[in-house]
Amino acid sequence: MSQKTIKPKRVANLNSLKARLIVSALLLILVLMPLIGLTLNNAFKEQVKSASKNELSAYVYSVLAVTEFDHGQLLMPDLLLENQFNVIQSGLYALITMPKVNAGQSRIAWQSNSFLGFKAPVNLAHPATGQSEFSEIKLEGKPYLIYSFTASFEQPNSAAALPITLHIIKDQLDFQRQVDRFTKQLWSWLLILMALLVIVQMAWLLWTLKPLAKFSKELNDIEQGRTQQLTEIYPTELQAVARQLNALLNTEQSQRKRYRNALSDLAHSLKTPLAVIQSQKELNSAAIEQVSIINSIIGHQLKRAQTAAGASWHLGIKVKSVADKLIRTLHKIYREPQISIDQNSDPQAIFKGDEADLTEILGNVLDNACKAAKSQVALTVTANEDELIITVEDDGKGISPEQHSQIFERGIRAESYQRGHGIGLAIVRDLTDSYNGQLFVSTSKNLGGAKFEFRFSF
Repeated sequence: MSQKTIKPKRVANLNSLKARLIVSALLLILVLMPLIGLTLNNAFKEQVKSASKNELSAYVYSVLAVTEFDHGQLLMPDLLLENQFNVIQSGLYALITMPKVNAGQSRIAWQSNSFLGFKAPVNLAHPATGQSEFSEIKLEGKPYLIYSFTASFEQPNSAAALPITLHIIKDQLDFQRQVDRFTKQLWSWLLILMALLVIVQMAWLLWTLKPLAKFSKELNDIEQGRTQQLTEIYPTELQAVARQLNALLNTEQSQRKRYRNALSDLAHSLKTPLAVIQSQKELNSAAIEQVSIINSIIGHQLKRAQTAAGASWHLGIKVKSVADKLIRTLHKIYREPQISIDQNSDPQAIFKGDEADLTEILGNVLDNACKAAKSQVALTVTANEDELIITVEDDGKGISPEQHSQIFERGIRAESYQRGHGIGLAIVRDLTDSYNGQLFVSTSKNLGGAKFEFRFSF
């Protein structure tokens, strides 16, 4: 018998167009929206930081406006106009540093009242005269923003200008509060937007793919034999496919009908000469038997030529309905001795082929099983999405391993079968091959006799 073909495993997520579209849409939403969120959040953070820089810059000029030097001595008012500089640890601080004489380091020449209680920071920035620098520092472990600006004051009696660096320090509490509030609102709205986009995207995909679902349903109806044509109105892209498929179905059905009619006419034309030959009185029993065998062979070949296997992709018949009819008939034939035929069939199991072919296959194998059985025959039919499996077992003497291949030769029958011309199993084999099926013969573990197993891949 034919060797089993190994099929690649189906990967639903890769083979389904619907699944691919859904995955791509979800990836687009789940990747694009977070990127937009991160970009907006960073942009807002930079904007707030820029606003803080401008704010600190304004404080620099307000402090510089009241800064004076008298004979090289820095003079600052007791209270500044901005009240936060006057309140201890208010979160806004001002420092003025000046270079030490004959040294590269700097010293704090003045600090605002608000800075009382803090340890003087080290490594403060000292940009060039007229330049500024904006950065972050830590005071007692907490982050602060610092804006440093260097200015120079001319001395009346000296040609050298006196440089100072003014540092405005502000805590990041307000800055961080604004960023956190914006971040929370941003991601809340983005999550809502993502959920809405997913719902809209799913609805759009279902609406877009609805014609494909209808197309698939109609093809399944044709495959199961419930209809013969595609009747729905499809979008332009699918309408041409539906029209061509309908034309193909019409052509195939017409050709098959003409072919079967021609073969039927041929069968009738051959029956008459054979009947005349069989009616001759001078023929001996051996000649009559040979004519009968010729008649059976002609019938078998005509039956094989008429099989619908070539067009079976759009046909379908439930195995159980055919098996029920055959079992009722066999119960009437095999009454003495009574043969019990147990059936365990999946009601939804479909044979994707012609009903006459399935009847021929099951009829021959079940009939042979009843001939060989002592009292019991078992029929089992199972199916999954890839394969139909039909098993026929009996409790007879079984078939020897040497005969497993011989019984399918025309004119040869197993010792278990006392009647017939040995053509039935040859017909079964040819029909199975025509559907690219597989037929295995072995010994039944349950009943002890022969076991015939058919496998038809979809």
